[in-house]
Amino acid sequence: MSFPDNHDGDQKVGNDPTAGISADHLRSIIERVENLEEQRAALSGDVKDIFTEAKSAGFDVKIIRQLIKVRKMDPAQVEEQETMLDIYRRALGM
Repeated sequence: MSFPDNHDGDQKVGNDPTAGISADHLRSIIERVENLEEQRAALSGDVKDIFTEAKSAGFDVKIIRQLIKVRKMDPAQVEEQETMLDIYRRALGM
């Protein structure tokens, strides 16, 4: 197993499994991830609130989610899917 170079001046001691691990660097990484996870949770709550608002305004949230998905897609891919959907509908007599 290889450990990152020691960047904070900790001494390497014999068979110490933590030798070469920079505690400050590791703590920084963990704290940054935790911070981003908190931000993601807050944003997720905001998105939920917006969908609640849309629903109370009479919009179909399921359709809004589909539109958001489609808007992220490449236009050529959207056209291809719509063409295939139309072909399948016609095949089923819809």
